[in-house]
Amino acid sequence: MYIFGYGSLINSSSRQLTGQTGQAIPSIVHGLVRHWSKIDDSYVLSPLIVNPGDGQVNGVLLEVDEEALAEFDRRERGYHRIQLSPEQIASETGFNANASIWVYIKDEIEAPCENSPIVQTYVDTVLAGCLEVSESFAAHFVQHTQGWHHPLENDRHQPKYGNLAGVSDHHHSVIDGLLLTVRS
Repeated sequence: MYIFGYGSLINSSSRQLTGQTGQAIPSIVHGLVRHWSKIDDSYVLSPLIVNPGDGQVNGVLLEVDEEALAEFDRRERGYHRIQLSPEQIASETGFNANASIWVYIKDEIEAPCENSPIVQTYVDTVLAGCLEVSESFAAHFVQHTQGWHHPLENDRHQPKYGNLAGVSDHHHSVIDGLLLTVRS
């Protein structure tokens, strides 16, 4: 079976903090829209969510077993899992279309705010993961994510994101350049 990772799960170092996965297959899923959104009022940051809609979201198909799925279910608390159809998925790499394909969604979009902003270390983690695929993959992520106009806190010197991983100083200038296209 697969999980479709569309945020921090794109980053190989971040997802390894939770559980083991098999191959990560870069993909685009049609029929989803990705947003910055609060999960609930206990969060100090606003992560990414997807929900069904007229859009496309890039990410990675992650091969998982039942044990890993349970670990990722715990990591993705605040979301619920739905099944995707293989017809929604475009990938240059083959995948088992007969396997279950899951994605974590949140039905309601809640705008990030000053108390629960988008934080730079979360953005850095996700985009460093995208850069593992390519810079154009990272650019697609930025262009196909809604809500960049909401409050963003630069926490690079005091990280608030607990699964920060796989980000090097050389990523920062590339990430900052990509963000200029949506935050200028």
